[in-house]
Amino acid sequence: VGEGATAKGETTRQQLSRMQQTIARRMAESKATAPDFQLTVEVDMEAAVALGEQLREAAGDSPAPSFNDFAIKAAALALRDFPRVNGAYRDGEFELYSRVNIGIAVAGEDALVVPTIFDADSKTLGNIAADARALAKRARAGVLTPPELAGGTFSISNLGMYGIKRFNAVVNPPQAAILAVGAIEPRAVVRQGRIVARTMMDLTITCDHRILNGADGAEFLVRVKERLEQPLALVL
Repeated sequence: VGEGATAKGETTRQQLSRMQQTIARRMAESKATAPDFQLTVEVDMEAAVALGEQLREAAGDSPAPSFNDFAIKAAALALRDFPRVNGAYRDGEFELYSRVNIGIAVAGEDALVVPTIFDADSKTLGNIAADARALAKRARAGVLTPPELAGGTFSISNLGMYGIKRFNAVVNPPQAAILAVGAIEPRAVVRQGRIVARTMMDLTITCDHRILNGADGAEFLVRVKERLEQPLALVL
């Protein structure tokens, strides 16, 4: 036994599940074939936080929409305005999809899975919240069905609950982009020439440069920011 192996102690090998093998293959495929780039924007969440508190009070003992649900709805509406972001690059052609199906990254039983909220742009915020809770519960129980894992046209990953301020997510091929949602936190920002404390959140989009250019990603990201900073429209 070599010195290096001895220094590491005993080695235990774990076989990957079929799901883990699929994810490993798809992530390697994404990084190997899709030239990507990232863009980040700060979002003022003061109005969204206030609206969230009102929704929780109105819901009483029932679950209220989370801020991730806000992000899903905001992204879904923005995808209507920027159809190429709701598309894919495949075999030298652009595919643009008529349905807005948002995949939400969830830590499953033994792997990261991305179940789909279908037609998210036409669903109410409450329906999105209910779908997201049900899918997350099924993901953690390891009972998602193949149809629930298929059909996504855009994905969202949220690590804000872990205190992660910002991160770069890997595009879920063959989709054109994925949105990474960071933590909501108080920050010192400049408003009207004065430094004030505001509740802020970072959004980072990773784009496949074969189908999206910088302006495409930036315009979409700014539209999501606008939706979140004027959140009342998300519940209408």
